[in-house]
Amino acid sequence: MTIDYAVYRSALLGDMYIVSDGEAIVKVELFSEEWRAFASRHPVVESRSPLLERALAQLDEYFQGRRQAFDLPLRWQGTAFQQDVWKALCRIPYGETATYADIAAQIGRPKAVRAVGQANRANELAIIVPCHRVIGKNGALTGYAGSRTDVKEKLLALERRHK
Repeated sequence: MTIDYAVYRSALLGDMYIVSDGEAIVKVELFSEEWRAFASRHPVVESRSPLLERALAQLDEYFQGRRQAFDLPLRWQGTAFQQDVWKALCRIPYGETATYADIAAQIGRPKAVRAVGQANRANELAIIVPCHRVIGKNGALTGYAGSRTDVKEKLLALERRHK
């Protein structure tokens, strides 16, 4: 099965790759090196399907400060715990942050702070499922896609500017 994707060209972050299974958005890849690795393992074809066009338009609105939440069909690909975490991420208001401990408490697993961090890292729907809004207990911008806290910082600054 071929996987459809579109490239969103962001002035803030560079090229982003939006992936659809034809019915839902299944992946948003922010980093070209990860995209190349993904594309080398899967048959992908660039597409301008109505769903991908809608995703690109909503990303435009987001980066222009005119969209605070996305309205796209999403296909979560993770465990029940991960999905609980990702749903909680979607409840963090635009331009605001929550800690990993806050998310753990919200999903009824207050001791699962590290597991929340791992679920956050496993989120394949970056920006649309706003994992960038999760910060450390001390307020630090901790691990975003590993060590790329600069991306988290840029996204939070964008949101705070347009809040």
